[in-house]
Amino acid sequence: MNTQKLSDKLTYSKKSVYERDGKKNLALAMEYAEKYKSYLDAGKTERECVKISIALAEAAGYTEYKLGDDIKKGEKKYYNNRGKNLLLFSIGKEHINNGIRITAAHIDSPRIDLKQCPLYEEGGMAFFKTHYYGGIRKYQWVATPLSLHGVFAKADGSVVEVNIGEDDNDPLFYINDLLPHLGHKQGKDPLDDAIKGEQLNILVGSEPYTDEEENSIKLNVLKLLNEKYGITEDDFLSAELSAVPAAKARDIGFDRSMIGAYGHDDRVCAYPALTALLDMKDSEHTAMCILADKEETGSDGPSGMQSQIMIDLINEISSKLGGNPALVRANSKCLSADVSAAYDPNFPDVFEKKNAAMLSCGVVFTKFTGSRGKSGTNDANAEFIGWLRGLLANDGVIWQAAELGKVDCGGGGTVAKYISSHNIDTIDLGVPVISMHAPYEVISKADLYEAYRAMLAFYKY
Repeated sequence: MNTQKLSDKLTYSKKSVYERDGKKNLALAMEYAEKYKSYLDAGKTERECVKISIALAEAAGYTEYKLGDDIKKGEKKYYNNRGKNLLLFSIGKEHINNGIRITAAHIDSPRIDLKQCPLYEEGGMAFFKTHYYGGIRKYQWVATPLSLHGVFAKADGSVVEVNIGEDDNDPLFYINDLLPHLGHKQGKDPLDDAIKGEQLNILVGSEPYTDEEENSIKLNVLKLLNEKYGITEDDFLSAELSAVPAAKARDIGFDRSMIGAYGHDDRVCAYPALTALLDMKDSEHTAMCILADKEETGSDGPSGMQSQIMIDLINEISSKLGGNPALVRANSKCLSADVSAAYDPNFPDVFEKKNAAMLSCGVVFTKFTGSRGKSGTNDANAEFIGWLRGLLANDGVIWQAAELGKVDCGGGGTVAKYISSHNIDTIDLGVPVISMHAPYEVISKADLYEAYRAMLAFYKY
């Protein structure tokens, strides 16, 4: 055997999807990317993602499930948890005690939330006070076009939806920044300190209602909101309103091989997990897709992965199909579908290149996340990873292994540890992202499609 053949046989190296697969799936990847871009533009908050995901599920034959409903083999159901968390399941042919194939992604993303008493007037302008959500770099959010999304839940029980800034005829919103002529002192501050959290105030108006009254600009904003939505200032107290980047998902690069958008983390994994389930034909296995909320702030609350809703559903499915819930969990397997940091040659110092996720080299397995000494992570066992390798090889799915940066450079967490704590084998699998958590992130279309193919294979085998 010559040296090259021996090397090919014995060594592992990351090669791009294009090197490994040529252009075999390129047309399919491009077509799939267009649908994903539409999903991104329609779902910039977890509420909007749930709504569009339900529409896609119903078109694929899924019907709503409520706790206590009967469950039968072959049924395809979804459970809508408070409009912010969606769980879909398809009952397979085999006995439920054989376990469930679970994918779990999150549909919340870093953003700027409004405070409960947000509206004020100062210096001839009206602003909303805010409290940022998730891990953001605050300097990235100033001087950028923003749209406003969310709901007012009124005292009479009605809910008013808000989506301003996505239509070309809508106004936009803005967080003021300091001009360079007066920013010499600010420019010497560390990036994390140059913009304070309390300075992320959103500019919403400058026209007074009349010239005579104090706070007349604020009053004019309230008048406009009342005319359009029927709300008063009290209604902000029971509102959930968020400012997100107004930009649409667009192709990046002369070759259109990448997508730039807000919210790739983690909708670039949520969409493949969802669509793979919807595209799955009748399967031997029972499969479940979880689209969770609150991951960016610790997965707390009733719509986050630390709630018991997944276990409640597993218990419901098990009892209705004559299974043992403990046995079902023990035999279940999960892909915690979350993104990885793509190696960036502009910032090589924070990556250990041999173990970094490379753009366009396929979907990424992350055995462990956490920080430094593997703190705060699920660490998938070797046997489970070996099983997954064989499963993906059956369909020729292109994948790579990676960790999140150098050992002592930081790190991050996912929902994997919350799922594995229920005696379910779990590993992180996702798409590499450039500029993760920025208002506009970038991914490779090739990686996106390999994520879809990986999810499909996982549900199927």
